[in-house]
Amino acid sequence: MAQLKLILLYVMSAAYLFTGVLHFVMPKFFTRIIPPYLPNPQLLNLVSGAAEIILAIMLIFPQTRVYAAWGIILLLIAVFPANWHHYQKSIDTPMENYTLMRLPFQIVFILWAYWYTR
Repeated sequence: MAQLKLILLYVMSAAYLFTGVLHFVMPKFFTRIIPPYLPNPQLLNLVSGAAEIILAIMLIFPQTRVYAAWGIILLLIAVFPANWHHYQKSIDTPMENYTLMRLPFQIVFILWAYWYTR
């Protein structure tokens, strides 16, 4: 079980690193899904992308792993409004099912990160 947990840790780290980089490579995609009531979507995109990259790197090191896992949990909670807004914008489009299915996966991702808080 310990080996599986370590492998999944590296998968999680790679996923957050990849997604964090995408915030800088494809900023328009991410800024479009930020709810309009939040200020400065460009800055929020950069901050969340940088947070994902930093937390992904912190996950690798045992000394910072617990902090990174809690940071990821907080980040997932913080970006949920953007995912909800993305779903609302996609109703009656081909993306509707994808964006709807992604919402409950936030819970799975939170539980996955929680696994590394102990």
